[in-house]
Amino acid sequence: MNKATCLTILALAFAPAAFAQKAAVANASFTAQKAVKADPKMDQFISSLMKKMTLDEKIGQLNLPSSGDFTTGTASNTGIAQKIQAGQVGGLFNIKSVAKIREVQKLAVEKSRLKIPLIFGMDVIHGYETVFPIPLGLSCSWDMQAIEKSARIAATEASADGICWTFSPMVDISRDPRWGRMSEGSGEDPYLGSQIARAMVQGYQGDNYSKPNRIMACVKHFALYGAIEAGREYNTADMSHVQMYNDYFPPYKAAVDAGAGSVMASFNTVDGIPATGNKWLLTDVLRKQWGFNGFVVTDYTGINEMTAHGMGDLQQVSALALKAGVDMDMVGEGFLTTLKKSLAEGKIRQQEIDNACRNVLQAKYMLGLFADPYRFCNVKRAQTEIYSEANRKAAREIAAKSFVLLKNDNNILPLKKSGTIALIGPLADAKNNMSGTWSVAADASKYKSFLTALKDAVGNKAKIVYAKGSNLDADPAFETRATMFGKTLNRDQRPANEILQEALKTAEKADVIVAAVGESAEMSGESSSRSNIQIPKIQQELLQALLKTGKPVVLVLFTGRPLDLTWESKNVPAILNVWFGGSEAGDAISDVLFGDVNPSGKLTATFPQNVGQVPLYYNHKNTGRPLGEGEWFQKFRSNYLDVSNDPLYPFGFGLSYTSFSYEKPVLDKNKISKNEELHVTVKVTNTGNYDGEEVVQLYIRDLVGSITQPVKELKGFQKVFLKKGESKNILFTITNNDLKFYNLELKFDSEPGDFEVFTGTNSHDVQSANFTLLP
Repeated sequence: MNKATCLTILALAFAPAAFAQKAAVANASFTAQKAVKADPKMDQFISSLMKKMTLDEKIGQLNLPSSGDFTTGTASNTGIAQKIQAGQVGGLFNIKSVAKIREVQKLAVEKSRLKIPLIFGMDVIHGYETVFPIPLGLSCSWDMQAIEKSARIAATEASADGICWTFSPMVDISRDPRWGRMSEGSGEDPYLGSQIARAMVQGYQGDNYSKPNRIMACVKHFALYGAIEAGREYNTADMSHVQMYNDYFPPYKAAVDAGAGSVMASFNTVDGIPATGNKWLLTDVLRKQWGFNGFVVTDYTGINEMTAHGMGDLQQVSALALKAGVDMDMVGEGFLTTLKKSLAEGKIRQQEIDNACRNVLQAKYMLGLFADPYRFCNVKRAQTEIYSEANRKAAREIAAKSFVLLKNDNNILPLKKSGTIALIGPLADAKNNMSGTWSVAADASKYKSFLTALKDAVGNKAKIVYAKGSNLDADPAFETRATMFGKTLNRDQRPANEILQEALKTAEKADVIVAAVGESAEMSGESSSRSNIQIPKIQQELLQALLKTGKPVVLVLFTGRPLDLTWESKNVPAILNVWFGGSEAGDAISDVLFGDVNPSGKLTATFPQNVGQVPLYYNHKNTGRPLGEGEWFQKFRSNYLDVSNDPLYPFGFGLSYTSFSYEKPVLDKNKISKNEELHVTVKVTNTGNYDGEEVVQLYIRDLVGSITQPVKELKGFQKVFLKKGESKNILFTITNNDLKFYNLELKFDSEPGDFEVFTGTNSHDVQSANFTLLP
């Protein structure tokens, strides 16, 4: 039976009643999470402890307040101290420094009745004091070893300062650059996102996160948070189960399979029910289908916010969350203040409270806190392991790997360390913005600005002249919103033209102009959605004026999201996207600008021609009236009147100072059975004048299926180093598992038929070959 026949039969046979069976079928199709070996000693310890606990103490373990700030020596005088001593707190977050954490832990283990230690969490998103590129930038390295190393260093530093739990990795797939939190994820692709999710969990936790230099990961935001409507923070997400399982669930599951100790529920709705109160999501999928055995925590006041969703008052939504599978309530204290009453009224069961309490206590046991509550409070470690020279060196190297060269006409880059270089732009002398959003432990006073780093790089070999050129935005109110949390750009109060003319006079002295423009750090991140994804107009005007000088201009672009760079791509000769590279960004940018490092980053999110194309992503499905390859407009086809369907820069795109040529992929056979492997070889040659790294990419298309299939899907990649003139044969292995998808019944399986395999330097510039999967 061919696939077309299967499609017809499924369409006729599938009835609404069958939808109820999907979860059961999917349960069988998912592979179980790597089972944590049964630990009778742990089970016995926790059971014995819980027998001693009162109902109030059990509920207290489910409470996760924010610590608030206090100075060392004053913790016992804060409002939180009384609750800790009463056993009403399971953990705290937002405390920085080992001394403070030790002081608070002492309250729990010496002043409370049962001496149960606290768990201490923090948003260690892309580094601690040694800050790595924002996650979107980090993903553009396509280097799993580097990504894992960044998480391992973050764990080492955070654990040295008392932290044992991070609210990371964020693995939400996002295809809408209007959403500010795209900066915190790994882009649009489920396959690449899954590889990164595994690497991050492994980096944080290792094989045993009770080790003093490891911390427990928290996978977020479960689920679909990156698919919110209109790119507006906290908004609604709604999609079919087929899309959930194929496109959005894979990175979450990959992190769970990697052994992540905790999962955070998302703010959005799933099937019309807020994720925080969604039993299908948190229990049926996460625990029963995937075998997750850690604990689930809400996002900040996630339970309370279900009231605004229309799910009931605080008592009702707290009961809903507990019954759905939430174990710990972040900040809202709905569990603390209502569960006892709900239990007395028969709205929840004792077993549900006990299950949640056990999950939290198990995490503490596995972190080793019962064996040694102060295991993460070694003052000597804090003095030597945070922001060390070795960590800074690693951050500098990894940052350079994340930068994406978007354009380099006439080989303007790399620059020479000679003559006079004008550095102009509002991001040039802004060291407190280099670390990017969600860098809560960062100490910007230790970091270099781009200006300082550039001067250090050239020494006495060249002259650096500087001018700000413009403010971030013409609107001071917008700039205030976009420079929160101490990340001010010190707005220049002079008239805009006066600031511009100063820059032009500076540029006149130079041989080449480097323009440091784009977004500020807080123009992306949580609650930083934008409806206009262009560089602010006043900065575009600065670029236009600099180009009119006739001198070569290099745009060093700071951004936390894909932008509409249509004008810039047409007019600026060289564009280097540096995202926000972290604490060592200034030095890393200089390394790449002067050619000490050859850029090798590739985009993990599509850059649109304008915001009207959004959402735009490479692995889309065809309509019944697709536009022909290379066409712009054809009446009665799926297209726009005013712009082509093409992206400005496709997924996987990124240039180098050298060039690479690809030969057509060679398959070792053109037919395989389900238990056979297919080997794909592609010859890649460095045809330029520099040694360099290239990300060789492999995509697959299932040509006929029982449900519609994407036009391409990433199924493999290798980052390879080639000396100039060197060639290598890159080998990929395709197995039946690479050809599987979730069908209409949510069964994970492949279907016999014809496939196309593509290899190339990005998702657009590829060559292909065909093969057949036999029945």
